[in-house]
Amino acid sequence: MQTLTSQVPLAVAVTEAIRGGDLPGIRQLLAEHPGLATVRITEHGEDGKGTRSLLHIATDWPGHYPHGPEVIAALVAAGADPNARFGGAHEETPLHWAASNNDVPVLDALIAAGADIEAPGAVIAGGTPLADARAFGQWRAAYRLVEHGARTTFQDAATLGLLDRVRACVEAGEPPAPDEITSAFWGACHGGHLSTAQYLHRHGADIDWCGYDDRTPLDIARAQDADDVARWLRGLGARSRS
Repeated sequence: MQTLTSQVPLAVAVTEAIRGGDLPGIRQLLAEHPGLATVRITEHGEDGKGTRSLLHIATDWPGHYPHGPEVIAALVAAGADPNARFGGAHEETPLHWAASNNDVPVLDALIAAGADIEAPGAVIAGGTPLADARAFGQWRAAYRLVEHGARTTFQDAATLGLLDRVRACVEAGEPPAPDEITSAFWGACHGGHLSTAQYLHRHGADIDWCGYDDRTPLDIARAQDADDVARWLRGLGARSRS
């Protein structure tokens, strides 16, 4: 498998074509350079040195590039692997990146092309694309993954307000531990799901536990403009660290 540095003219040309949604340009480059669809490009970024596939370029932050689904289809038809892994600080697939960008049309295109919806490797605890979408608050992508049949953890279900699934976990033969209840409660506040938060509070959640970025449930509810959740938390005497 060929690897190019990001400054090589061919790497620059294909990257610009992908991000510009230039389908004729992409097809011409693929025709002129057999095997280009499987090339890896080496770059230096926030995570240090890493190699990515062309599908990673098509799903890179901020995503939503022109003609995204058509670009995905053209690359896959030419041999690009929809389950290619980032090579570096993590092992995310292009589907992880599309989920992290809330790019639902590209997410759909990747799944249609054979992307593994349960692929591990997320920057969030090595989890699935759903773990990335949920943690980064990319709600449209998260719910779309669930529609596609993605499995939900207890944390996923709570953060997305899937109360029936939350109840099934809590009322199972081996219910979640207290710290899992509290973490799920924080997630419900992050997602702005009052009924789910209230249910988990009744089952012992700590209303002042600090989650990601040292934020309390009240902090994260405010950050997400979940006013009903924030009002309820303030009524309980919940604290803020901001």
